Amino acid sequence: MRDADVAHRPWPLPEAPWLFHMRWCDLAFLHWPVDPAIIRPSIPAALEIDTFDGQAWIGVVPFRMENVRPRFAPPIPGTGAFPEINVRTYVRSGARTGVWFFSLDATSRLAVRAARWAFNLPYLDAEIVIASRGESVDYRSRRVHREAPPAAFQGTYRPTGASRRAAVGSLEHFLVERYCLFALSQKGEVGYMDVHHMPWPLQPATAAIEVNTMTSGLAADLGGPPLVHFARSLDVVAWPIVALSASHLLPSTTSGRT
Repeated sequence: MRDADVAHRPWPLPEAPWLFHMRWCDLAFLHWPVDPAIIRPSIPAALEIDTFDGQAWIGVVPFRMENVRPRFAPPIPGTGAFPEINVRTYVRSGARTGVWFFSLDATSRLAVRAARWAFNLPYLDAEIVIASRGESVDYRSRRVHREAPPAAFQGTYRPTGASRRAAVGSLEHFLVERYCLFALSQKGEVGYMDVHHMPWPLQPATAAIEVNTMTSGLAADLGGPPLVHFARSLDVVAWPIVALSASHLLPSTTSGRT
């Protein structure tokens, strides 16, 4: 990769080659501020909750996956393209900041099982219908995973302005420019997965939400309108999960506003 392609990253790319590619399409970032104490019991003790001006944030993110494939290989049938909606917050270990997923609902049964088996990520089966009407995206999801708590989302979102990169140090940058995710292994050990992408082409947006029970398993109450951003598409590559240990920690710095 060219230097210009990685200059925006908070830390260097991993030395190992990336593992798989995906493209995120017609994505809405829907965010609500929450008291960090409310979600602290749901986050492993090894991770700090990443905050902005003292507030934690929960995101509900509906979108479509396309061109999901391993490195140097075509998409695997049944896993190459599917709708997904995730519920997330933001955490850190030292200077390594990233995403913690409470749930990831998707329509590809094979992708759900592969992600649960390979990465122990909380993927769940869902029925999702997406309809595009001009610039608007109508998104309807219902969780159908066996023995999982019910959850649903129904809403319409659309961009309202031109795309731009989030300014470093801004709330928008804090919410979207994340270059790893954290997860628990089957043995209960915390690990992280590095990802890489260009800065998000964010657009201001609006959303009309009819139903949102995606956080029914949390104590957080997502009352009030969300902060909304839209992105048309972005290519992302990801690496294997690495166990969180002293040998992999970045020097402790302040990378955002706390």
